[in-house]
Amino acid sequence: MSDLFQIDFDGPIATLCLNRPELHNRIPAAEVTQLGKLLSRIEKRKSTRVLILTARGDRTFCAGFDIGDIPSQPGREADLEAVIDQLEALPIPTVCAINGGVYGGGVDLTLACDFRIGVDDFQLRIPAARLGVHYYINGMRRAVERLGLNTAKRMLLLADTFEASCLYELGYLDYICPRDQLAAQTAQLAQQLADHAPIAVRGMKRCLNQIARSNLDWDAAEQGMRAAKESEDLQEGARAFLERRTPKFKGR
Repeated sequence: MSDLFQIDFDGPIATLCLNRPELHNRIPAAEVTQLGKLLSRIEKRKSTRVLILTARGDRTFCAGFDIGDIPSQPGREADLEAVIDQLEALPIPTVCAINGGVYGGGVDLTLACDFRIGVDDFQLRIPAARLGVHYYINGMRRAVERLGLNTAKRMLLLADTFEASCLYELGYLDYICPRDQLAAQTAQLAQQLADHAPIAVRGMKRCLNQIARSNLDWDAAEQGMRAAKESEDLQEGARAFLERRTPKFKGR
């Protein structure tokens, strides 16, 4: 396995860490396939309920696709787009813990996650227009869906630099914290998600993402609602509420 990615499983929580801080956690073209394989491994692990995506170091979360690979390996940025789509489509909720600067395709990597929590002193920038790069379609879609058209234009056409406090106000960050609290607050958020009923959480995540794109699959949504309604978890949730205790969901 490449040393760029480290994966760890702790009960229902998986952590996928970018591990090349000396190179700003850039993703070389040759490593994109490996990232996709790790995401597939996480999805197939039935006991996993939450994924945390984070990075080593204290300067850069991810500087995106290695720009040096674009002239020598044209078209490989499409491979990164497909893997980020795969991350977005994971049925379990995903939490991105942003420890440093986010640039280029690294921005899209964070936007593919369901929740973003970041340190209070990082910057974000997409320099595509300055480099002559046409950002890929689904990356633009995610920027518009998550942040709105005007903010997406500032990011992609103006290549503006955004500070953490501004990103929190724009809704890019769900939570912002001092650097020494990032790990603890991320773990708390992930555990909160892991404690919830997984059948209901997965079904609602799928529906919410489809609603955001105006392409809700009504039949699949109704099937998901029936699955939750007929689950043991619903019965456990009702019992726990009446007994004034924390429910213990089993995902069935």
